[in-house]
Amino acid sequence: MTEISRRDFLKLARDGFFYLSGALAFVGFLRFLDYDPNPAQKTEFDLGLAEKYPIGSRIILPEIPALLIHTDSGFSALSLTCTHLGCALEPNAEGFTCPCHNSRFDAEGRVSHGPAAKSLPALRVELTAESRLILHLT
Repeated sequence: MTEISRRDFLKLARDGFFYLSGALAFVGFLRFLDYDPNPAQKTEFDLGLAEKYPIGSRIILPEIPALLIHTDSGFSALSLTCTHLGCALEPNAEGFTCPCHNSRFDAEGRVSHGPAAKSLPALRVELTAESRLILHLT
């Protein structure tokens, strides 16, 4: 068995460190090239069985964000994204408030205080043959 000198050991350690650093930098570069700055947004949400939402209910769905409304005439939904700059709205006693720029909307989604100029858009709600609700953002 041959003994390795201290100088040879340090040279091997240095070379190994540089090769490992290069390999890690290369992997990081490949990940950088693969990055998608605009991932596809989910546009369809399965809300479960329609029987979970009784007539007269107004359910806030924060993960979407949306308001699901069930009336005698069926289901409807409003987007809870501010029409000014896209912040998620927060519920209050009169309706909804934008925490970013203080726009306010009434319970029906109409603007009651700017800077937002447009009412909240309605979202499409589909009732499937299996009595499941599907909310569509587009």
